[in-house]
Formats: sequence, structure tokens, C-alpha cells
Amino acid sequence: MIAETVCSAVSVAGLGIAAVTAYRKRFLAAARLAAYSLVPVALVMTGVVGWLADTAFSPTAWAGFGLLGVAWLLFATTRAVERRNGGTRKERKAARAAQRETAVAAPPSSPALGNAGRPATRPTASPGAAGARTDSKDDFSDIEAILKKHGI
Repeated sequence: MIAETVCSAVSVAGLGIAAVTAYRKRFLAAARLAAYSLVPVALVMTGVVGWLADTAFSPTAWAGFGLLGVAWLLFATTRAVERRNGGTRKERKAARAAQRETAVAAPPSSPALGNAGRPATRPTASPGAAGARTDSKDDFSDIEAILKKHGI
């Protein structure tokens, strides 16, 4: 009952302001104000205000709005996780199957054990080589030592 009274008072005040605006020869603004001020009365007459008043004070309605919010939150969360993981379960399964089919098995590499199987000192190069390295394993031992130093 109070909501209908308040809406009626707001409409009457708005129509009064529209009349004053029209008196000042601002007819377009007056027509716009009249349109806005008729909306509250129209909402009362259609029953929307009564429905909103009943909904606003109903714990069941608020529980329903809460459940709608939870459902929306779950939906949004699952979509975000699905996008992060790369699509639906079927798409991921198909991608793994395709990856297995196209993958080429590389031959196993020997583990980098450092100098465990090598002598502690390098063999000296022959005088005819003039300092050039002849063993390709020695070329990679420096690189392996640097990588181990950095924990790679």
C-alpha cells in the first residue's frame, strides 16, 4: 500500500515539474519529464510494484536468487577451467590420440654423467695438430660442465 502511494506521489511531482517546464516554453523537455513521471503509476497499475514488493520481502524468493547466483558462478568457473585446459574432454582426448600417432620415437640418449667414464686429465694433442681438438667428446665436455655448474 505504501509503495503505491509513493509511486503516485512521485508521478504527481514529476507531472508538476513537467507543467512548469512546459510553461517556460521547453516543450520537448516537458514531454520527456511527463513520460518519465508516468512510469511509476503505470508500474503500479500493471501489478509490477506489488510483485516486486512481494518478492523483496520473501525469503524464498531471495533463496531462489541466491541459487541462481550459485548456478551462474559454477557455470562461469567450469567454462574458465575448460578454456584453460584446452577444450572439452573429447577434444583433449582426440588431441592426445593425434599426438601419439604423429609422434616419432626418438632414440634414447645416454645420460650426462660428466667425467665418470673419462680420465681426469685431457690427453695432450699431438704436436702436428697444433692445438686443434681431435675428439668430439671433448668438445661437449666443456658444455656439460657449464650446464652442470648451473644445475641444468
